Amino acid sequence: MRMRPPSPARALLGAALLLLPGCMTSKSSGPSASESSSAQATTAPENGWRNARVGDTVTYAFSAHQGSMERGGTPRELKGRVTLAVVAVQRPWVWLQLSFRDEAGQALPQTRLAQDVVLPVRADETHPIEVSPLGEPSAERATVAQRTWEGLRYVKDDRPVDGNLVSRLYTKEPGPLYLTRGLLQAATESAGFRVPGGLTLDLVEFKAGEGSASGAVPSLERPLGPGTWYDRRVDLEPMPTLQRVCFGAERGYLLRTERPIDTQAAPCTDLAEAEAEPLEEVLMGLAWEALTAGDWPPPSVASGTPGTFSVEGHEVPTIGVQRTMSEEGTQRVYSETVAADPWSPQLSGLAREARFQALAEGTERVGPGGKREPEGGVRLVRWGTWLEGAK
Repeated sequence: MRMRPPSPARALLGAALLLLPGCMTSKSSGPSASESSSAQATTAPENGWRNARVGDTVTYAFSAHQGSMERGGTPRELKGRVTLAVVAVQRPWVWLQLSFRDEAGQALPQTRLAQDVVLPVRADETHPIEVSPLGEPSAERATVAQRTWEGLRYVKDDRPVDGNLVSRLYTKEPGPLYLTRGLLQAATESAGFRVPGGLTLDLVEFKAGEGSASGAVPSLERPLGPGTWYDRRVDLEPMPTLQRVCFGAERGYLLRTERPIDTQAAPCTDLAEAEAEPLEEVLMGLAWEALTAGDWPPPSVASGTPGTFSVEGHEVPTIGVQRTMSEEGTQRVYSETVAADPWSPQLSGLAREARFQALAEGTERVGPGGKREPEGGVRLVRWGTWLEGAK
């Protein structure tokens, strides 16, 4: 559940993410237990995440492209490499670092991908995660990253109904690729009436860690999300609520819940009903978002003014804007405030998702005499870490 008043930037991003399957859903597009018992067996705790070692790494080349939304416009393109690496192991948690680089190994200029992020992933399973594959797989032998693999390819073609062509190639035995459930290649292409575009991931390198070193647990200063939570006030009819967003991760899946705050319970104690997304789909989503949403600040606040957003002792430098619009004779004022720098130290510990959305936004109806009446809005009110022992 995402209770967010719409904004031009978010509307664009929402449309863009329609390209990607499985985003924020309880189902994934990879192998299922009924279709690939061998794949499930090798991702069992004793062979996959529970044997994680510092230095285990997978690197993929990614390429994203999108046609122009305007006639005669310039198409967009983004290429680079994305790496997931185990940097610490503290049972039952495996700590990963996620980084994006350009093809030369340098930092990307896109603000959304400019900083490495950290995510702890639980090596065991606290509840079953439902898996729904794209369809019947076909066996395929593929040479990828200088190694020949026995794989299973899943293809779903919805182009005849204005959908996407989606293809995923997984190994039958994930082995050293357990971090992404054995993904070798992934591709999604749009078709029909949508803006043409697509995204590919191709495995280029994998490494196995050596030794038994546990590594130093990294700080959750810049978390992807797992291990953290954030609260926001949602002012919508029939009454305002405080919503808590919780993030977790288990054995290759990012977990997310959003629900009203339970004041009688500790934060994020129950992720059983969480939406689940495979890590490999998260990687694709981040690259696609960076391409389609554009750089920072978003266009909706490009002409805004500097300011400061105060929240729980944090003074966050911001850019804010107000827009007045008339709809069917009614005048409304839309306000939006975003972080001037989403990676600001003042946002330390905040999940990546919340950094790149409005810190506050709302709508006011202009009544007689110019009096403004609030109609709805959302405001970040606090955040924190629920994972015991996290820094």
